[in-house]
Amino acid sequence: MDKYLDVLPTFVDKIRGVREIIISNIVLIGQISAPTFHERRRAERLVERFAEFQVDECTIDDFGNPIGVIHGSSSSVKPSIFVVAHLDTFSEVLVDQHFEVTDKTISGLGVSDNSAAVGVLASLPDIFERLGLRFESDIVLVAPVYSLGRGNLRGIRRLLKAWPTPIAGAICLESVELGRLNYYSDGMIRGEIDCSIAVEEKWERYHKPNAILVINEVINSILKLRLPQKPRTQIVIGRIAGGFNHGKIAYDAKIGFEILSDSDDMVKELFADIGDIVAGINKAFAVELKLNRISNLGATSLRYNHPLVKCASRILDRLEIEAVSEPSETALSIFLQRQIPAITLGITSGDNFHQEGAMVEIEPIFKGIAQIPALVMAMDNGVCDE
Repeated sequence: MDKYLDVLPTFVDKIRGVREIIISNIVLIGQISAPTFHERRRAERLVERFAEFQVDECTIDDFGNPIGVIHGSSSSVKPSIFVVAHLDTFSEVLVDQHFEVTDKTISGLGVSDNSAAVGVLASLPDIFERLGLRFESDIVLVAPVYSLGRGNLRGIRRLLKAWPTPIAGAICLESVELGRLNYYSDGMIRGEIDCSIAVEEKWERYHKPNAILVINEVINSILKLRLPQKPRTQIVIGRIAGGFNHGKIAYDAKIGFEILSDSDDMVKELFADIGDIVAGINKAFAVELKLNRISNLGATSLRYNHPLVKCASRILDRLEIEAVSEPSETALSIFLQRQIPAITLGITSGDNFHQEGAMVEIEPIFKGIAQIPALVMAMDNGVCDE
C-alpha cells in the first residue's frame, strides 16, 4: 500500500501538467445539455473523446450508457474495475450552455453536478498513459444515463444487470466536494404530491378551494409525523410550486419530498403514513390530490473498516485532504446492493450547486484526480478482495 501513497505527490504534479486537456474535456462535454432522459448527444461526445485517446473499446450500449474499456494485461480473466460518473444533470434546459473559464474556476450550469466529473472521466485514459500506468484488470469507464430524479439510477441498474464478467469494485465520481468518501447509502423514497382544483362554475369565488392552501395542510400534517432518533430518519420537503397570478386562487400546486433512513422498513412506513395523509385531506377538501413515487433506494453499506474504505482514507490523508463520510444516493448504492465493493469520491470544490451560477475550482481538481489512479492501482492489486 505504501508504494501507492508514495507516488501521490508526483501524480498531482503530472496531472497538473495536463491541465488544458482536463479543462477542455470538462468544457467540451459539459456545454452539451444533458437533462435526464436527454443525454444522447453528450454520450456520443464522450465516446468520441474515448476514441481520440485510443481507448481499446468505445461503445454506447443498448440502454444509452457510454462506455470505454481499457484492456488489462492479465492473460487470465480478472474482475473488472469500474470508474463511474453519471452523465445527466439536474437542469431541464435542452439548449447547449456556455461555460466560462478563468485562471481559477470553471463556471456554467451543471458543471458541479456532474459535468466536471464526466470531463475528468474522459481524461483518465490520457492521464493513465502519462503516468505510465498499466493494469492487469480491465478498467471500465462508464457515464450512466437516467441517474437523477425520475431516472432512478436506471442506467447503472441496467448496465450491471447485463454485464457479462465479474466486477472487482467501483469508484463513483462526483464533481464536488473534494474530500467526500461515501461508502454507504440510506434507504430512500423520493415523491411528489400534486393538488389540482377543477375549474367549475358552481364554486363561489370565496369558497373555491385554493391548491396552495391544501398543499399547506399536507405539509403541516407531514411535519406532525413523529420521527425516531434511531433508526436515523428524516423527511425533507425540498420543492414547492403552485399558482399563476397574485390575485387568482391557485388551481394547482405540488411539493417534492424525500424520506431518508438507515432502515428500509421505516422509509416504507413513513411513505404509507404520507399516503394516509393525502387520502384524508383529499376527502376533506374534495380536491384531486395525488401521491407519486419518483424514485427509491435500499439502505446498504460497506463496513467502515473495509480495505477499500481504509485505502481511500489513507490516500486522502496523504493528499492532506480531510475525509467526510455521509450517505450517498449515487450509483454507489447499486453496486453495494449487488455485493460489489464501491465508494464515491469528490473531485474538487465548488459553489452554487444546482444553480445558474454553478462553479468549480480548478486547482483542487489535480489532487481530486490523483485519488483515482492510486486507488485503481490498489484495486488492481486486490484491495477489494479483503
